[in-house]
Amino acid sequence: MDNIKLNDGVEIPVLGFGTFLIPADGSTYNAVKEALASGIRHIDTAAAYFNEREVGKAIRDSGITRKEIFVTSKLWIQDFGYEGAKKAIDTSLEKLGLDYMDLYLIHHPYGDVVGAWKAMEEAKNEGKIRSIGVSNMTPKIWKNFVPQFESLPSVNQVEYNPYCQQRELRQLMNEAGVHIQSWGPLGSGNKELLSDSVITKIAHKYNKNSGQIILRFEIQDEIIVFPKSTNPERIKSNMDIFDFELTESEMMLMRGLDKGEGFHDPDAAGVEEMLLSAIDVHKKD
Repeated sequence: MDNIKLNDGVEIPVLGFGTFLIPADGSTYNAVKEALASGIRHIDTAAAYFNEREVGKAIRDSGITRKEIFVTSKLWIQDFGYEGAKKAIDTSLEKLGLDYMDLYLIHHPYGDVVGAWKAMEEAKNEGKIRSIGVSNMTPKIWKNFVPQFESLPSVNQVEYNPYCQQRELRQLMNEAGVHIQSWGPLGSGNKELLSDSVITKIAHKYNKNSGQIILRFEIQDEIIVFPKSTNPERIKSNMDIFDFELTESEMMLMRGLDKGEGFHDPDAAGVEEMLLSAIDVHKKD
């Protein structure tokens, strides 16, 4: 597994396992155990996924030493602000059953983001978090909040796939030395993407499937990816991308697939209200 060094010196595996929408009925536990058994060493969860406890249990039961596993969680909007974030960080650590998180993110950037970031910076200094970052920040949102931070985020986790390559954001992140993580790296089930003739032709050449070509493209383009699956064979398949490399001409063909649009627009009106009304992270405590 390849690693990328973040701007704070922390090394992060380029491929992780996402747990969004995997229920906490044993499914998350089983999926994370399977992912770890297949060689994945980077697990991504969030307070708003309601499955941190199962993620932590799977990690503890895996038999793999803690320092070998990179764990990411995220702070929900409901707990933004300095005091709320301090409590939420400790709550996530308690649910995970861990002494520290490797990466902790602002999940959606609305409300008192600056106060939350201050609490995250303090938690990092205290050793509760190794690296801190943001998620779903567009160029507009980034320019609004980040100049108010004392330290730069290490990552920005956003929607990213061959049809949504975030060109403007990538330029801004490159200038800041911040890495992009992709949620929905396979297009969140977009059948058009998976059957795109450019991708299927390349897949045929390498005797791979479309998903493997997409993930290989993203990793070669220095994107950190989180494919999600509860299917053991698919989990293993998503790992089978390190025995080949796309040529520069193939990379250019893949870059040419960009449509410049995704499913989620963080700049749209009413997003904060919609998210807050949809998810109450305290309700299931």
